[in-house]
Amino acid sequence: MSQSLPTRRDEAWRYADLEAVAKLWPLPEAEHIVVPAGGQWARSIVQDAGGVHQIKMSLGKGAVAALYVLNIGGDYGRIELDVTLHEGSDFSFGAAQIGGGAQTLEIITTVTHAEPDATSRQTVRSVLAGHATGTYLGKVAVARDAQHTDSEQSVKAMLLDRTATANAKPELEIFADDVKCAHGCAIGELDPVALFYLESRGLPPADARTLLLQAFVSGVFDGSEDADALQALALAKLGALA
Repeated sequence: MSQSLPTRRDEAWRYADLEAVAKLWPLPEAEHIVVPAGGQWARSIVQDAGGVHQIKMSLGKGAVAALYVLNIGGDYGRIELDVTLHEGSDFSFGAAQIGGGAQTLEIITTVTHAEPDATSRQTVRSVLAGHATGTYLGKVAVARDAQHTDSEQSVKAMLLDRTATANAKPELEIFADDVKCAHGCAIGELDPVALFYLESRGLPPADARTLLLQAFVSGVFDGSEDADALQALALAKLGALA
């Protein structure tokens, strides 16, 4: 890791709160995780106090790994993930970031398909209110020899106020010629027709908004042993924003 502070010229830090980063500098060493060949690994992370969490992960042949992230706390919260996939490995990433006020929340991922027949799935949902900023920068790199790669990124953000900001950049860098890679990105607002319908059925406006937002982030934590706890924390944060 570089010892010099990042600047706006650094793509991975373009939208960061650099004043907050300066207060945290130098950053601690990244956490290194190795999932051996044929192994299985899963973890849930709740970022509710701010700071920068960096993870570097390597999956051996046929390994399976899943990471679930809820990014909700602190004035500045950043999750960085760098994953390398070897032959036949499988990686799943589900994340939600929910912010209000003047929060800046970021998820930065790099997933490298280094060998053939590996799969990766990334699903990220952001809900932002007030003057909050939410960023997802996600790069999938497919090496020349990583034939039969199967990779997908699904990125969506919901803005509750016109003063909130969502930045999203799913990126594919492909050097192999026999792959299946896709990414999708959408940024929008709550559907006024759906809101009207729920309110016409007797739901208070705040409850109607919370219900729609809960549906928006649903499924992100599917497969996690901590799914119920993560959903409860997400719902509490959504309720505070609504």
